[in-house]
Amino acid sequence: MRPTQPPEVAVTGLSENPKGGVSGVVKRAIVIGNGCAGAENQCIGLVRSLGLFDRHLYYSVARPRGGIYRWLHWLPISLYKKLDHFIRCVCAGFSIKANESAGRRSGIRDVFEVADPKQIAAMARRTFDMSGPLLVVASGRDTVSVASSIRRLAMDYVFVVQVQHPRSRLERFDLVITPRHDYFSLTPEGKRQVPFFLRPWVTPREPPGRNVFLTTGALHNLDSSTLRNAALEWKDEFDSLSKPLVVVNIGGPTRNCLYGVDLAKELCGMLHSILWSCGSLKISFSRRTPKNVKEIITRELSSNSKVYIWDGKDPNPHLGHLALADAFIITADSISMLSEACTTGKPVYVVGAERCTWKFSDFQKTLRERGAVRPLTGKEDMVETWSYTALNDNAEAAKRVVQDLAERGWKIEA
Repeated sequence: MRPTQPPEVAVTGLSENPKGGVSGVVKRAIVIGNGCAGAENQCIGLVRSLGLFDRHLYYSVARPRGGIYRWLHWLPISLYKKLDHFIRCVCAGFSIKANESAGRRSGIRDVFEVADPKQIAAMARRTFDMSGPLLVVASGRDTVSVASSIRRLAMDYVFVVQVQHPRSRLERFDLVITPRHDYFSLTPEGKRQVPFFLRPWVTPREPPGRNVFLTTGALHNLDSSTLRNAALEWKDEFDSLSKPLVVVNIGGPTRNCLYGVDLAKELCGMLHSILWSCGSLKISFSRRTPKNVKEIITRELSSNSKVYIWDGKDPNPHLGHLALADAFIITADSISMLSEACTTGKPVYVVGAERCTWKFSDFQKTLRERGAVRPLTGKEDMVETWSYTALNDNAEAAKRVVQDLAERGWKIEA
């Protein structure tokens, strides 16, 4: 991900039109992330599908972590910033000089000033004649106020896409791209799961409008070109592995998909049962995987000569796994990992789907009905395979962006 650069210099230099004049050609993009790789990769994936990957800048809206801040994650970013300023003033004894020093040490001031909507909007207006409209792609709750402010301040000069549902006032964006299961609360099953008196507080409250595009899974930073490059990069290292190569991706428990050592032990039992049909088994843990889950799986499987467990050190083999695996086994908690795997068209087995609730269960149901995933039982022969229509959310979302731009008389530069 490229670092933030001074917007005046970096963006106007991306693609200049020496003849000047108003241009309806989108030649550049800005990605606004929240510091979370999962959310930011969705933006990068969309920009890549639109052919603007090498012409985008990255801005961040992120909160400090740890200490008192871990209890304040529910606050809107605008109130969070004001409260943070107040806390720093108190801690600095209301001394201006000490306050500035404290801000520099903590990095908080830098965090909040990286994505300045007034600055970005002014740049979009100032450079429109020379560089054309500006595409803004944002993802994550903390980016909502920034992205919507850019559109409000420069509506005629920008096209703003919010990835993931912003929960309210969707008219603030030109386009909202979100998974279909985000509207689970409006389905008959979703309504049955919510007490009547709580329904007014559950979002979204209305069906998707004209400026909403629904995907099956999450967008991601993956396409055919990425997979080809990853296959070439990891080919030599994977050539020595026996086939079929089965990749196991283990996430971590979430509020709507709870599990712990019980599922880890169950997974170990099933993996032992299918090892006879595997050539190689590569296991990766995510940042969210609990320590005790890692320890159980490592203890139970690391001694088997067919099993390879990633130690968490760079380089990360994730793209190599996606490109070269013959099949996947993935815990049900991670919508991102499942979306990526189902983009390859290869067999995907899910562990723990029965533990998912709310919209997570709806997502699992959608993948099963599509024929993309099957539950892991421990009775499988991993040599067997099946086919299904691979997810193509990135390309479909990009097509919708192009259509909406065309309605404004704009187009993406080829």
